[in-house]
Amino acid sequence: MAMTARYLVAGCGYVGVRLARGLLPRGPVVGLTRSEASAEQLDAQGIDAVVWDLDVAESALPRGFGTPSVVFYLVPPPATGVLDPRLKRFLALLPAPPARIVYVSTTGVYGNTGSVLIDETTPVNPSTDRARRRVDAETSLTQWCERQGVGWTIVRTPGIYGPGRLPIERLKRGEPMIRHAEAGYSSRIHVDDLVAALLLAGSAPRAVERIYNVSDGNPATMTEYFERVATLTGLPAPALVSRAEAEKAVSPGLWSYLTESRRIDSSRIRDELGFAPRFKDLRLGILSSLPAP
Repeated sequence: MAMTARYLVAGCGYVGVRLARGLLPRGPVVGLTRSEASAEQLDAQGIDAVVWDLDVAESALPRGFGTPSVVFYLVPPPATGVLDPRLKRFLALLPAPPARIVYVSTTGVYGNTGSVLIDETTPVNPSTDRARRRVDAETSLTQWCERQGVGWTIVRTPGIYGPGRLPIERLKRGEPMIRHAEAGYSSRIHVDDLVAALLLAGSAPRAVERIYNVSDGNPATMTEYFERVATLTGLPAPALVSRAEAEKAVSPGLWSYLTESRRIDSSRIRDELGFAPRFKDLRLGILSSLPAP
């Protein structure tokens, strides 16, 4: 395995694997993963893999690992607490500072903003521990980069969908959604469009020391999203209930998203980096995500 790469993708999950494949034509790529099984899957796709469990204090990159030019960091914070020790450990144990780090964050850092259209100038106001962990990570990253003279870019993403990431099982289980009059706004991005945005963020000189929101540009409620998926898959539409009834009927994880409302403005990344999502139309994005008949 090559120990030096131009690009390091830390966190090769649903998005990271696709990003690593997109980077391969540009130069050598190493994927960072936490298990040997995941490393074998990456190797099978032609992506050199390094196993590094960021939850293990004594774990580190293999000796002799060369520092890449650009790091894409997609490792999620731990599931509890309000801090992200994984990112701090990663930064502390890098053998040398890279030229640039692109951090994939979440629009959840803005908290509940109602129906107001928000952009990158909107102050962060996290209302969940999940979002507070992301704010801690963003702060840790920018402070470390400024001390080390490393260029940074933060890409804040909304709900990510794509192949294998549609709420089909929830629809099959008959989980309800909040009725339209009470449903809050949410934004989405197709996984292929997110990868395209990250490739721009990791290469454009203009992107250094910038924060970008990325979305398909068409905020809609989660209820509308579930109904659209149901229509296009031939599944029964979700029953519509009051917000109070939904809290008792859906999983805690889903409810944590339904409690907040956000309309995301992603014009900065379009205007500055030329980002043009292929799947602005949610219908086309869902259809592209369905298994071939």
